[in-house]
Amino acid sequence: MSRTGDARLLLWVDAVGGFLICSGRRVLVGQAVPVAGVDVPIQADVSRRHLTIHRDQEGYVAAAAERTVIDGRLVQGAANLRDGALIELGGHTRLQFRQPHPLSATARLNLVSHHRTQPAVDGIILMADTLILGPTADCHILARQLSGQVVLFRQNRQWRCRTEGEITVNGDKFQAEASMGPGCRVEGRDFSLTLEIA
Repeated sequence: MSRTGDARLLLWVDAVGGFLICSGRRVLVGQAVPVAGVDVPIQADVSRRHLTIHRDQEGYVAAAAERTVIDGRLVQGAANLRDGALIELGGHTRLQFRQPHPLSATARLNLVSHHRTQPAVDGIILMADTLILGPTADCHILARQLSGQVVLFRQNRQWRCRTEGEITVNGDKFQAEASMGPGCRVEGRDFSLTLEIA
């Protein structure tokens, strides 16, 4: 469980990368030290609990506990996040906020400075309804080798995977859609991925 009470998962997509999935409506970003108790631990000179990102029905809001600049403006309290927003924590740590798919409330944070998360991943997914992997720029995870989209979503507190064609989960074969969970190995025509508890 994460510090905000929601499960954090690690998604490893072969030939693409690793991603930290935060499924809570409120995500704490801060320093990668055990006592910080944050959802997104960054190995950088930032405050232990530097920033909170909250998702509501209107979108995403960033609430700064310490010095935070968004798109060149110093945040006093809270600020709305738009697709492409550049978030600077302290003076040197920079993240980009992306919400690429117009029909999904899920967003992504990319570290664009040289800093890393703990564990090191290629991106942080702020999971809402669906997580879309695919070959086009409107996908949450860009996977150029895919011929179509792979959609991960939660239904009745259970993770599911949907795509065209056959899906294999831990060796069992399904058509188009299957349940999955932490520890599962999922394979399709042109993808393979693993989900783990962070």
